[in-house]
Amino acid sequence: MSASLPALVDSHAHLDGKQFDADRQACIQRALDNGISHILTVGCDLESSAASVALALKYEQIYASVGVHPHDASEITPQSLQQLRELLARPKVVALGEIGLDFFRDRSPRDCQRHAFRQQIRLAKEVGKPIIVHDRDAHDEVLQILQEEDAATVGGVLHCFSGDLEMAQKCLDLGFYLSFPGTITYPKNDSARDVVKAVPIDRMLVETDCPYLTPQQFRGKRNEPAYVRYTAEKVAEIKGLTSADVARVTSRNCFDLFGIGTVDQSSKIAYQIRNSLYLNITNRCTNSCIFCAKFDDFVVKGHELKLASEPTLEEIKQAIGEPKKYSEVVFCGYGEPLLRLDLVKDLAGWLQQQGVKVRINTDGQANLAHKRNILPELQGLVDAISVSLNAATAEEYQRLCQSSFGEQSYQAVKEFIRQARQYIPEVIASAVTYPGVDIAGCRQTADELGVQFRVREYQEVG
Repeated sequence: MSASLPALVDSHAHLDGKQFDADRQACIQRALDNGISHILTVGCDLESSAASVALALKYEQIYASVGVHPHDASEITPQSLQQLRELLARPKVVALGEIGLDFFRDRSPRDCQRHAFRQQIRLAKEVGKPIIVHDRDAHDEVLQILQEEDAATVGGVLHCFSGDLEMAQKCLDLGFYLSFPGTITYPKNDSARDVVKAVPIDRMLVETDCPYLTPQQFRGKRNEPAYVRYTAEKVAEIKGLTSADVARVTSRNCFDLFGIGTVDQSSKIAYQIRNSLYLNITNRCTNSCIFCAKFDDFVVKGHELKLASEPTLEEIKQAIGEPKKYSEVVFCGYGEPLLRLDLVKDLAGWLQQQGVKVRINTDGQANLAHKRNILPELQGLVDAISVSLNAATAEEYQRLCQSSFGEQSYQAVKEFIRQARQYIPEVIASAVTYPGVDIAGCRQTADELGVQFRVREYQEVG
């Protein structure tokens, strides 16, 4: 695999197809040469399912799923379900699929499709494997069956997602991932790009569906796993991320859903998103915000941020490496950085000596924590500070953020924002779009405090 390219997973391919008979080995090698670390080859009937399993057992980088596509729904009998059950027990078989409904081609009677879909969801629940869902022109019924069969208990992915934003949100609410192929690169497919823009990257996979749905750069040619990189690059463009960000997050998503690949479980002190470097120096916090993702896990954009212990100054410097290559260094992580005020000052001073922009993301309660006004100590060390406001009243703030300092915390946060203007060039108040947060009220409060206001999108996981 190329060391210069971020590792990607093609989460949906059909490598057993006859289109690959002449050059299957070369095709897999091209994928590896283009940084594709793993490929999930997907069964569509009993024959292709068995072939997919054989490929997974032959090639280290390939995993398999088995299932019966709605086009072949008539295959589903008690005997064929037993065959699938046996295939699902084989090594490197990680999912049941693709299964679902296809009311566009209607190659099987719709009642037959519905029966096959339900039976295979029940089998997935029996064996504890996620499902890969095919949905074409059947959005409402696919959702209905997923809900009625309680498919959320095993989870899965809507592959080649073709629904609208409302459909996407319903799938996310069920805990499903959405996967996008090369069709998002097609010039006229703005509707799909709108969905990509709205869907949290933490709930997204990329795929080829090869040999079909070739990206725009290769339209008219057979698709293959190496081309998933073009889809990932389009996702990065749409979401304002780097290709490395998309590769890291979607690969982590494949690991979480299918167990494909490996994940660096070591805690990250310094982690890059876009061209900014973030510093995770503590997991302690003065708030227990009800919307904080760390109560589900400690993963941010594919980075594992759970600290075994708080890093020292030298450990952080070592993790940073050469800071000048980043547009800014941000004290953020999964805790309140200003609880480690002395370390922040030492590091910020070191970064300023090298001409690096320094930003702090904070809950604004440092003065309460240290029992003094610490803002003068940050003058000349910090270029920008973003303070989480998140509410327009003290009562609402305490309900949402659950500060350890109680009702006095909201007024303290506002006073921290107001005073920060005297010592730090750029001050921003922010609010997260969690249900119930009064964004308009937060914006008005920021205006009254005389600072910029930024809305941060809430991304619910599962």
